[in-house]
Amino acid sequence: MNFSGKTAWVMGASSGIGAELSKQLAEKGAKVILSARNENALNEIKHTLKNEDLHFVFPFDLENTSDVDSKVSSLIGKVGEIHYLFNNGGLSQRATAFETQMVVERKIMEINYFGNIAVAKALLPYMRKQGGGKIIVISSIAGKFGFFLRAAYSASKHALHGFYESLRLEEEENNITVHIMCPGKINTDISKNALTESGEKHGVMDHNQKTGMTVSDCTNEILKAVEKNKREKLIGGKETIAVYIKRFFPNLFYKIIRKQSAV
Repeated sequence: MNFSGKTAWVMGASSGIGAELSKQLAEKGAKVILSARNENALNEIKHTLKNEDLHFVFPFDLENTSDVDSKVSSLIGKVGEIHYLFNNGGLSQRATAFETQMVVERKIMEINYFGNIAVAKALLPYMRKQGGGKIIVISSIAGKFGFFLRAAYSASKHALHGFYESLRLEEEENNITVHIMCPGKINTDISKNALTESGEKHGVMDHNQKTGMTVSDCTNEILKAVEKNKREKLIGGKETIAVYIKRFFPNLFYKIIRKQSAV
């Protein structure tokens, strides 16, 4: 598998993993479509990419996908085939389930789940028509188990796993493959941008993020997993072991996880 000469659409490309995906894909010779809400930030990222003129900024708000079909149609008209969809956009949470307002619960689910799958569903007919494609979903270790202050976030990531595992089975005959990536503690601004119980930004770099894997290493792992056609990949440090402990030793898992720091 080779990214060179292929077109990759990166959601959430204005910062963090999305911005680094854009950079590394461009280095590998891909034409990158950069999407997020902040057009100015996208243009700044585009200016840093190798072969800048190859790439395309396409602002997109995952919270408002009522016109997603027309937007995707417009995009296809501009760039032609899209071979890779990196469905990375989203936001996290730093609040207890008890305190989180329902409007915040719905906002997180709208962006992380409904917005995410709306893009994939709108792109599917074009991938079928072109004879295949790859959908890479940036989930989280929180999609494998719940954790303190992450109830809505974890629920949205669990939902992605259910949807995309089903989609993988259904679209295999159409040469469309699904790859679910599950980062753990990664050094990005995800905790700063996370929502509090009232929907405000958390605004704090958590210790878990500050001491986590670099975004460059995380992104490199994601792209290697796609190149190797991995269906699912856990990415991070020792925190990823918790997934296996939960699977094989659930009682031990609970004893361990309840003692972990939420931030």
